[in-house]
Amino acid sequence: MCLSELMPGELGKIIDIKGGWALRHKLSLRGIVEGSSVRMISSNRGPIVVEVERNVVALGRGMAQRIVVKKGLF
Repeated sequence: MCLSELMPGELGKIIDIKGGWALRHKLSLRGIVEGSSVRMISSNRGPIVVEVERNVVALGRGMAQRIVVKKGLF
């Protein structure tokens, strides 16, 4: 499932990032890399807001749809 499909409060683990070097680099600067745990904070309107490694990060929906997560407690 993609990151944007998580409901607020749900946890997941990033298992893949579907994109090139530039996208992976932008995300890694925000702490979003494969193997990271994420918690969805908000996905209603506007950007998707997640917590990654105790940091709150806002992502555009297009970027969030390229991040593949496995839902569950990690």
